[in-house]
Order: sequence, then C-alpha cells, then structure tokens
Amino acid sequence: MSSPFQRPSGPAEHVERALCVLAHPDDVDFGSAGTVATWTAAGTEVTYLIVTDGDAGGFDDTPREQMGPLRRAEQVAAAAEVGVTDVRFLGYPDGRLELTLDLRRDISRVIRQVRPQRVLTSSPERFWERIGASHPDHMTVGESTLRAVYPDARNPFAFPELLVDEGLDAWTVDEVWLGASPRADHAVDVTDVVDRKFAALKSHVTQVSHVPDLEGFVTGWMQQTAQRLGLPAGRLAEAFHVVHTA
Repeated sequence: MSSPFQRPSGPAEHVERALCVLAHPDDVDFGSAGTVATWTAAGTEVTYLIVTDGDAGGFDDTPREQMGPLRRAEQVAAAAEVGVTDVRFLGYPDGRLELTLDLRRDISRVIRQVRPQRVLTSSPERFWERIGASHPDHMTVGESTLRAVYPDARNPFAFPELLVDEGLDAWTVDEVWLGASPRADHAVDVTDVVDRKFAALKSHVTQVSHVPDLEGFVTGWMQQTAQRLGLPAGRLAEAFHVVHTA
C-alpha cells in the first residue's frame, strides 16, 4: 500500500484550470506557448498573469510612455494565438521587481480568483549555463509565485483582507511548473503546435522584429531541449521542473 504522503511521480494528465504567472509580456511565449497550446486544445482554461507591462523593453526609439500599452496589446494578441483570452496585468515597474509582501498578496489574490490546479511560472534559481534565462524579474516572480502558492493562497489567515474584504476563499494549487529551470525534468512535445507558438511570438513586434531568423533560433533551442530530455529525433520540446505542492 502506498503512503498517504507519497507524491505523484509526474504531472497530472489534465487539469481544468491553469494559471501562468510571468514577469514580462513575451516571457510565456518564448518558454511555454507551445505547452499552453496543448493545454487549451485539451480543454484546460488558461489564465495569464503578467506582473509588469514590459515598459523597459524594446529595441527602437518608441517613446517609453507608449511601450507599456503596446506590449500589453501584443501579449493579448499572442495569448489569442494559443487559445487564451483571460490575460491580466499587475502593472509593476519593469526591471525593478522586488520580493515584497504586496507582490505576494497580488499573486495570491489571482490564485484565489482563478482557483487553478496548476501554476506555471519562472524558476527562482539562477541558471548559470544560460544566464539570459535568469533575468532578476524572472527570478523574483518565480519566488514570489511559489510563496503565494505556499503558504499564502492556501492559508485563510494569510492576507486576511482577501477573505474578509474580497470574499476570496483559500485555494491549494496541486502542482507548479517552473520554466527556464536548471532542474528541468519534464518535456512537453510541442512539434505539432509549433506554428501556434511562432504566431504568438511574432505578435510581440516590439521585441522580435529585429531578429532575422526567429523561427530558426527558437527551433534550434527546442531541438536541443528535446534531445536533452530523450525525445525522438526531429521533435521539438519545452521543458519544466514540475513541483508537487498539494
């Protein structure tokens, strides 16, 4: 007989609701849009929570006051390409995220609103072999989200204003998927939905229009991921570290 405390050996095959919490517009699309496309195709309701508007991004002379609204619109368009219509923004300043109680509360609020069985976010660990994956905002959002998952969102006595003033009951998330993790142990084969991922990425005009061969670059990246995690030759994959949190 298995122990009642034994954790599942892998992620759930299907969940009803998933929440993706990322720092900037385009983060979810570079790392996870193919995976999200497989979830929505299977009937999972997916919500995006983007912590900043990405107002410090871009590669041209677009006025700074215009960049945030542009990037919000790009993220909404990108989400639609992979079947996501619920896109929320917290409006924190790009490039200046800190691990604060306010950020934990704001993420906890959305977890209690959406009530997801699965949360996808950035790894809070620095990836020394691929330093670009470890943007400080990414790491801060990953750690903040994990703290919101445990203990904040499930504890009715944490941020009591969420329950008392907003009527948001505590909610326990079953599993967290960490992207850009040095501990990635789960590959999602996205070969059959890669066109949807590319469509999502190309929606981020302010961020990718200067890249001469975006599809080639991202394809090579996903081929390496698939090979590293044991998928058959010719397949494309996105990779995650899956953490069981219930």
